[in-house]
Amino acid sequence: MTVPAEIFKAYDIRGIAGEQIDADAAHRIGRAFARVIAKLAGKDVADVSVAVGRDMRLSAPELLAAYRDGIVLEGATVLDLGQVGTEMLYWTVGSRGLDGGLMCTASHNPKAYTGAKLVEKGALALSGDRGIGEIRDLVLGDLGDPASSTPGTVTHEDVYDAFQQAALEFIDPAKIKPLKVVVDGGNGMAGPMVGPILRHLGLDVVETYWTPNGEFPDHEPNPLLPENREFIIDKVRETGADLGIAWDGDADRCFFIDDEGRFVDGDFLTALLAEALLEKQPGSTILYDCRASRAVADTVEAAGGTALINRVGHAFFKSRMPKEGAIFGGEVSGHYYFERFSNADSGTLPALLILELLSESGKRLSELVGRFHQKYFISGEINSTVEDADAKMAEIEERYGATDATITHVDGVSVDYEDWHFNVRKSNTEPLLRLCLESLVSVEDMERRRDEVLGLIRG
Repeated sequence: MTVPAEIFKAYDIRGIAGEQIDADAAHRIGRAFARVIAKLAGKDVADVSVAVGRDMRLSAPELLAAYRDGIVLEGATVLDLGQVGTEMLYWTVGSRGLDGGLMCTASHNPKAYTGAKLVEKGALALSGDRGIGEIRDLVLGDLGDPASSTPGTVTHEDVYDAFQQAALEFIDPAKIKPLKVVVDGGNGMAGPMVGPILRHLGLDVVETYWTPNGEFPDHEPNPLLPENREFIIDKVRETGADLGIAWDGDADRCFFIDDEGRFVDGDFLTALLAEALLEKQPGSTILYDCRASRAVADTVEAAGGTALINRVGHAFFKSRMPKEGAIFGGEVSGHYYFERFSNADSGTLPALLILELLSESGKRLSELVGRFHQKYFISGEINSTVEDADAKMAEIEERYGATDATITHVDGVSVDYEDWHFNVRKSNTEPLLRLCLESLVSVEDMERRRDEVLGLIRG
């Protein structure tokens, strides 16, 4: 099979298992990954150590073996973690000081997909700008002979207990009250990764779709899609639970349903997590993405922290956090990054921190989020197919630049007024423009402004 260039994305490798990524392609990617990691680390391949892991997808055992064998052929040492959540791989790379890691996963994508998330030393994500482009060029070219004349070695290790103990250090377990929590693992990796921690905390857990199953018999493991949230929303209401928590397939993102059965938007959750962390580390810096509600910056500043706006995407958060000394970063899409976790994203730590916040405050989640709903009226992210995204963004900038708006280019075009604002940015992979808009006046004002901007985008 000829490896198609389009599987190499801005932040990872992703494609249809068997059609776009088979064992041969994975073997070539493994070989290229070993060489690129060695170059980034300034080492010979024979001196490189990396971790590998896989999720529960049906193709993952065969493909992980192929990635691993390719890495070993080049001469690198491999620590094989087996079936794990993605953040367990990140944690292992960061805490062990390894040179890199490869996670065989397609995250939240449908059953047919596979892929790889790639990190270098410090669990810093590779991207199209750093690493993935070089891997692509090597894979599509002639790899030739291995970089080392002697193959590397493989060791296998179970890191579940160590990871779960490390996660518990982020909270005071003694403070956790026996809250009733509905959990939806989406038949992904959350069950084995987070389940033992929740049981240890003495919670009343209603477990659903909690067993890893690459067939995804119940629903796709993408809680950002409303149809995949219907079940947990109904279950929270039916059981009278204090909250619901749903994870994506590889469990590096979690999503919350409040006690009234309302989905908690990622920017509002970022504000809550930032507030809780600033209580523990006063005066710290927090990163948030350019699509977010002003609730984030307002909450951070009111809590005595510094809020810095950032470009969307995990590679950009992970690389900027150490530069700014930020303790936390949050994205609207449900990625939450923690300084004490190698600046990596986690689906475990937000769950623990929110459980601790609810236990300590004695407030309901609907109460904590309700103050944001009363003041910040957000559209959510709305996609529009456009023929020429750059021309359309230039048109938007020309239209609003002629007013008293502040125009910035952290990511795409952001237009800011005193009582409303919006961001328009291009998709990395499709001919789409993505709009996020907020009014600080009313729902009706938000809807009017939203329709006005959408009219310009789609006109």
